[in-house]
Amino acid sequence: MTVTATPRPTGHPGYSQTMRRVPESAEVARKLVRAALAAWGQEDLIEDAVLVITELVSNAVNHARLESIRVVVTRPSEKFVRLGVVDRSRTMPHMRTDSNGDNTRGRGLLLVDALTDRWGTDRYRWGKQVWGEMRCEPVPERDHLDP
Repeated sequence: MTVTATPRPTGHPGYSQTMRRVPESAEVARKLVRAALAAWGQEDLIEDAVLVITELVSNAVNHARLESIRVVVTRPSEKFVRLGVVDRSRTMPHMRTDSNGDNTRGRGLLLVDALTDRWGTDRYRWGKQVWGEMRCEPVPERDHLDP
């Protein structure tokens, strides 16, 4: 699968990759997130961001249709990193509110909610993107004369 880097108005490229809708794609998505955050100097976010993208991919694998999903990592502003998964299902996600401690499934969006500053869903005619945004620190530009 090809990784796409797209120029953005924030000056930071956005990264995306289309992958098969299988559980193993979570590891590919984690690698993409790690690489993008490292490129942006946002290493402090990596641990939480890989948990978020794992949950978003897992939801798409379990609930979407068709054979592929697209993972998107962008900087919508200097203050936020956005992690998203695009799929071809129009079924909207919902966060579980029951407190049944025996259920080990269905808590992914609770984790996304806890680890992100905000999350949501963008609807498209053909599907949706579920995303989470994490606040990040602007990285000062380095003087190119520094060693």
